[in-house]
Amino acid sequence: MLRLLKEATSTFGLARFGFRCTTSIPRRCAPSFSTQPATGYERNIVESPYNVDIPKLCVTDYIFHEVDRAADKPAVTCGSSKRSYNYGMIYEMTRRMAHALLAQKGCAMRPKEVIGVLLPNIPEFVPALHGGLMAGLTVTFANPLYTPEEICRQFDNANVRLVITLPVLLPVAQIYKTKAKKYRGTVCIGGKHNFEDNVFGFQQLLMEDHRVELPEVDPEETAILPYSSGTTGVPKGVELTHNNLVANLAQGTHPEMNKYCRPEFAGCTETILTIPPFFHIYGFNAILNSVLKSRNHLVSIPRFIPEDYIQCLLEFRPNFLFVVPSLMLFLATHPKVTADHLSSVDTLLVGAAAASIQLQEKFKQKCGREVDIAQGYGMTESSPVTLCTPYKYDLSKVGTCGQLYPNTKARIVSLADGSNLGPHQPGELHVRGPQIMKGYLNNNPATRETLDDEGWLHTGDVAYYDQDGYFYIVDRTKELIKVKGNQVSPTELENLILELPEVSDVAVAGIADETAGELPRAYVVLKQGQSLDEQVVIDHVKGRVVKYKQLAAGVMFVKEIPRNAGGKIQRHQLHLLGAQLDD
Repeated sequence: MLRLLKEATSTFGLARFGFRCTTSIPRRCAPSFSTQPATGYERNIVESPYNVDIPKLCVTDYIFHEVDRAADKPAVTCGSSKRSYNYGMIYEMTRRMAHALLAQKGCAMRPKEVIGVLLPNIPEFVPALHGGLMAGLTVTFANPLYTPEEICRQFDNANVRLVITLPVLLPVAQIYKTKAKKYRGTVCIGGKHNFEDNVFGFQQLLMEDHRVELPEVDPEETAILPYSSGTTGVPKGVELTHNNLVANLAQGTHPEMNKYCRPEFAGCTETILTIPPFFHIYGFNAILNSVLKSRNHLVSIPRFIPEDYIQCLLEFRPNFLFVVPSLMLFLATHPKVTADHLSSVDTLLVGAAAASIQLQEKFKQKCGREVDIAQGYGMTESSPVTLCTPYKYDLSKVGTCGQLYPNTKARIVSLADGSNLGPHQPGELHVRGPQIMKGYLNNNPATRETLDDEGWLHTGDVAYYDQDGYFYIVDRTKELIKVKGNQVSPTELENLILELPEVSDVAVAGIADETAGELPRAYVVLKQGQSLDEQVVIDHVKGRVVKYKQLAAGVMFVKEIPRNAGGKIQRHQLHLLGAQLDD
């Protein structure tokens, strides 16, 4: 095993990460929907027609339970470098990483402390993150394309003590090191030990003999801290426990929701190609963890490069694709993607945003045949899935995002009087279930605004359900902008623009875009007697945020920002204002 481990982890190179510039057994182990009686305050509560048993386990133990039975099956592969690990190897790497994080002299962590993972989609993401969870640590992860300022802001808020990253991103970790309190060290995947700078090579850590007893992990403890803007405001740390993650994975094992849990697929191993990032809750729990749990073969690439993705379609012949609408549009319209490229694909699952019926039809036309297209709905705050179309469902349910996930309840709340509404009446969607977050890290006001005393998560989305319990998202009350499935906080951009001394007031809203879904646009009010060029505003934001947050829809200078009596920005009026100015 040591020899195999050394060979498997010795082929690192920066270009292979997509940046162009063991078999040990874990130590621990279609009915119709219903509404509650229409009496009292709790009338019109919609309940999932499905239920599953949810074990109380560390999420890593749940995923790798009885992994020795699949030790030789391929687990994760980098579609760019072709670096690949089977289930036995990936579990052994995870176990060794857990020991190293607790025992390595110079950077030994203590249970419940936080590590920051700064990685693209590479196979080593699994032992990096799950090694931390197995060691009883909390893990936060960030987009490696974020600016150093964005990364440091998140890691500081989460109180990160150790960072796991790549050689090309070491300078960012070193910037954070100068700001952090009680910083333990940096683990570098593809690097070597550098004790002077407190940097530890990933391969060397796994090869060394670290003798330490791993702790028993309390499933009620916070496992991960992804960052989300929720329904409004700047990004906040979402406390998701092991129970939350395990619950959402277990919910996804119901045979009505997951074809791999159906008798006709028992024992098979399919190849699944994915691009949504593992540092997003959709990519992490709904894709990476669920595929590992089902013992299928997950292929991904560190960064979306069209030629690389198209080559993966030909080389790996995937049966199943995880996509976002912008990728689905690429597959449906790009001239280099042919029906032959998609000939092996029988199922797509669309996440992060809704795929229109027109887009689904375009994709099927490209394939030249019927393909199962599933859709879902969720939030970071719900681990993430709360709604999903069943494995087979009535195709007349045009535009649905599915039925309630097992063990989940929902209600549609009137925006006028707060009452619970019945079928075909739109209102704000509230959901409740075992996958709902613990709360926002060190932010009780934001937690109370989103999660009420009865455990209902207020999603900020306007929806309705039909007589069969299928839900439809029709609008958003929340302020977030969705760019290619990525969350963009208007508040974050507004705070940056207000740093410009010429600006008196500002509001940011999303403008519809066929490819991206939405693009951010700023509406700026200047101080009296001041002038400012649009490009100055764009460049000021550009230097501070990742590309998808930039003001791609431009800047408009206006006389005033529409606000209500309480001073809150009325973003729906911004859209009307923008349309008038465009004309």
